[in-house]
Amino acid sequence: MTVQALKVRGFTGWHMLAVLGLFFGVTIIVNLTLAFFASSSWTGLVVKNSYVASQHFNEHLANERRQASLGWSDQFTYDHGMMTLRLTDANGVPVSADVVHVVLRRPVAEQQDHEVRLLANADGTFTLRHDLGLGVWAADLRIEIPGQADWVKRYRFIVRANDLGASTQ
Repeated sequence: MTVQALKVRGFTGWHMLAVLGLFFGVTIIVNLTLAFFASSSWTGLVVKNSYVASQHFNEHLANERRQASLGWSDQFTYDHGMMTLRLTDANGVPVSADVVHVVLRRPVAEQQDHEVRLLANADGTFTLRHDLGLGVWAADLRIEIPGQADWVKRYRFIVRANDLGASTQ
């Protein structure tokens, strides 16, 4: 063996440049990937104009107080693909309504948001068979009641695979 064959190569400036390039290259690729997924999923937008929404805050509070003063009971369920709303007045009598609008939303994605209408039944409930994907959902209900202001309420529920039903919160 010659002396040149046994010469050990040291850590040079080119090695350091390669290490820095690899480090910053991986960092930039990871950041770009995360930025892509963040911008292609939920926008984070809750209201289009927060100032305008804030101007209606007192109206929303007054509407909630008015609804609470009625003493009505409500029960919303989603079980085995069946959406059901039971709304009774302070005396336990089912409330009659013309239309029950339900806007179904995913809390973190807008792609599956849609609106349905519940149908009135003879027993005073409102139902609709409607299949939903697994996971968390929010249901914004607006009920048109003759001679009164609309009754509104928001429910959150989870559609689970193991029981094909949901629990409301």
